[in-house]
Amino acid sequence: PLQRAMAAEGDLVLVLGDLHVPHRAPDIPEKFRKILQPGKVGYVLCTGNLCTKEQHDELKALAPKVHVVQGDFDEDSTLPESKVVTIGHFRVGLCHGHDIVPWGDAEALAAKQRELNVDILITGHTHENSVVEYEGKYYINPGSITGAYSGLKTDVVPSFVLMAVQGETVVTYVYELVGGELKVSKSEFHKRR
Repeated sequence: PLQRAMAAEGDLVLVLGDLHVPHRAPDIPEKFRKILQPGKVGYVLCTGNLCTKEQHDELKALAPKVHVVQGDFDEDSTLPESKVVTIGHFRVGLCHGHDIVPWGDAEALAAKQRELNVDILITGHTHENSVVEYEGKYYINPGSITGAYSGLKTDVVPSFVLMAVQGETVVTYVYELVGGELKVSKSEFHKRR
């Protein structure tokens, strides 16, 4: 899927978060590292909880445009709580999500989407990936790229999302490591006028 997405016209965006390195996980899994090489994507959008400057520096090496928001365990207090980025025809909102209660709730996420006035809202915090269309908007949670445990769950599946933004269409690829095997699922979102 990465090669297919790279061959397509448009912007390729890596969406990840909740690394918790080194506190809850040692590193990004090797199978993911082999895929995530410098120069393959144009943007990195991170929902926070990198935890250290070293992890932030690693993201900066992957893409020319890196946007990170503050998670509830980040050492860098200068990171913004939320951010809006325009990629192609889409306004993309980025926030960690620990302040959106109940966590992962569709109505609570929709309220944040309206507050930021975005087409796509990207949040983290739950450590579970999801890609959902709700009321004509797109909601993405990349999960935890390291599989770091959360306060609610210890058996977290490592995951991240790759978005291919092409005109008024976004194709998402969710990458998961399930039992050590790489699984990829695909979905599409078309911007409504």
